[in-house]
Amino acid sequence: MKLQVLVDNHTYIDAYYLGEPAVSFLIEEDGKKILLDTGYSDVLLRNAAQLELDLSKLTHIVFSHGHNDHTRGFQFLKENIDVSSMHLIAHPDCFLPRADDTDVFGAPFSAEEITELVRYQPSKSPVYLTEKLVFLGEIPRRNDFEASEPIGRRYKDGTWEKDYVIDDSALVYCGEDGLFLISGCAHSGICNMIAYAKEVCGDHRIVGAIGGFHLLDVGRQLTETIAYLKACNLKQLYPCHCVSLAAKAAMLAELPVTEVGVGLTLEMK
Repeated sequence: MKLQVLVDNHTYIDAYYLGEPAVSFLIEEDGKKILLDTGYSDVLLRNAAQLELDLSKLTHIVFSHGHNDHTRGFQFLKENIDVSSMHLIAHPDCFLPRADDTDVFGAPFSAEEITELVRYQPSKSPVYLTEKLVFLGEIPRRNDFEASEPIGRRYKDGTWEKDYVIDDSALVYCGEDGLFLISGCAHSGICNMIAYAKEVCGDHRIVGAIGGFHLLDVGRQLTETIAYLKACNLKQLYPCHCVSLAAKAAMLAELPVTEVGVGLTLEMK
């Protein structure tokens, strides 16, 4: 598997790509080209061009969840390349309207509109994109220190309700040395995700993880997450996007953390 960071909050020194508070990863595995999330703007397209990557060759798009910093870039993608033959996989709640008292931040299109644009496959259950790469679907939330607070509201079945981002999911690569998790924001909890990945793949070895872990404050969730990840004996950890500097510093003191920026490339068997 090959993974390239196309959108992230950060860029590297002397690597002249664009950053924005969003995320997108290009994954190549078993002849498939898979985009996890599309960022917020045309930054995805501009960075891909700078990296000399042809996004018209994508076979799959996966949305980790329905917030606009992960889905809005699709508007620019579809305006510049033909996406009609691409498969799009997401939780069925991904395209619900979302808002809080000050902002609207759901995906800028409905499930009906997506169905007309791509080969849309909504799923709460795991979906194997290749023999080794799986979309986890709806993540069971078993840890009491994760995913306990709503993020705004969502509109479902004619009612605005508290939004616990139930649609939040991830990809996991089942490699020779163990599992590698690829998350968008981990609103469902990075530890919940890892536990479910082990269950789905039938492998309890965790090599590493990359993505937003939604760790912003220093407190119980961060402390217990660090303890959980230490117990996993991870070899590689790449926190990015929605991980604060304070959280990264606390993780770096106890875990094998590597800096992430646009252009980072990872390869594994």
